[in-house]
Amino acid sequence: MAAPCYLGWDFSTQQLKVIAIDEQLRVIYEDNVHFDKDLPEFKTQGGVYIHSDRLTVTSPVLMWVKALDLILEKMKSSGFNFSQVRALSGAGQQHGSVYWKKGSIQILKNASSELPLHQSLKACFSISNSPIWMDSSTASQCSALEKAVGGAQHLASITGSRAYERFTGNQIAKIYSQNPEVYMQTERISLVSSFAASLFLGAYAPIDYSDGSGMNLLQIWEKVWSVSCLDACASGLEEKLGCPVPSHSVLGPISPYYSQRYGFSPDCKIVAFTGDNPASLAGMRLQEGDIAISLGTSDTLFLWIQEPTPALEGHILCNPVDSQTYMALLCFKNGSLMRERIRDDCASGSWDEFSKALSSTVAGNNGNLGFYFDVMEITPEAVGIHRFNKDNQKVSDFPKEVEIRALIEGQFMAKRIHAEKLGYKVSK
Repeated sequence: MAAPCYLGWDFSTQQLKVIAIDEQLRVIYEDNVHFDKDLPEFKTQGGVYIHSDRLTVTSPVLMWVKALDLILEKMKSSGFNFSQVRALSGAGQQHGSVYWKKGSIQILKNASSELPLHQSLKACFSISNSPIWMDSSTASQCSALEKAVGGAQHLASITGSRAYERFTGNQIAKIYSQNPEVYMQTERISLVSSFAASLFLGAYAPIDYSDGSGMNLLQIWEKVWSVSCLDACASGLEEKLGCPVPSHSVLGPISPYYSQRYGFSPDCKIVAFTGDNPASLAGMRLQEGDIAISLGTSDTLFLWIQEPTPALEGHILCNPVDSQTYMALLCFKNGSLMRERIRDDCASGSWDEFSKALSSTVAGNNGNLGFYFDVMEITPEAVGIHRFNKDNQKVSDFPKEVEIRALIEGQFMAKRIHAEKLGYKVSK
């Protein structure tokens, strides 16, 4: 009998990835489908459509389904033994939403194993192009939501975040106001994560607590939908969302479609999918008191937190590993591109020179302090380069080595200060 294994899926912005691990957590298979390259018929750029207003950003739902068909066929051609899979789960890009048309549940449940899934589901979506996390077209809906619940801080106290344009509640509110007939035709609204789980389950998968915390709709303390937030966004919304569940919930066995078409065991379990950020916390095996920082184009800081204090900047999400605790998430737009510019300006484009200059200066930078925002920052909302000397006087420039330390110390002090505002306690 084949050794048991487990599948992990990642429905991200630019590609669909799969990984198989054995019981010792060793990777035994991995593959991906790159949307632009492998599915050119959808004509996406970076996996998305940027609309003419430059604010609306969407992705075609059927592209995600077709990518799943494609990757499963690749696995089958490679001789992958699907019968050894005991369970599967996965992650989806946060804040994207999928709108299932009335009657779709029956089509999903009874999909013919003779056909690729995307052919069966091609008429199942009331909106063919899903709003995703890059969308920033809902400013008016954000203002209305904050006003309806008593202000931005009160909304953060309920849902873990003030209103954000990419958050799903505001995206639903836009559809409800601009396309009410489309909203009425919709029987279920999924996040990308619960949509992906639904494809495997052959039924509508519930939204999990962690990904649900990125919607401006979930009461993060009681882990139920906030009636005031739902009412502010759209009528009859609770029924379309279903009941949220813990992120580690076993949802049920795999749909017969996969057993018949690919040879999965009928006993293969589907575990709730979650958002990509909560999945990172789980995948890095963070524990209470831990903090993780991703130094990318944007810097992302996330941490396990016991007693959060939601603020106007940053996000509090339900913890995917322990439903009684929380995770904090902070995003800083001026990340690696800012560091690379200062490297180019002050260290001849060399990271070695940059590191030497940093080492040549003392911690605290003799009281010199800098804030570096080439583009409008998220946390806090500010732009420009701001330098201060030890006497707290604003200055126009620093020596190169002082500039480099001011950049690094300024970025990391900001991360600590904002983490502490959200309730993180730095042990002495």
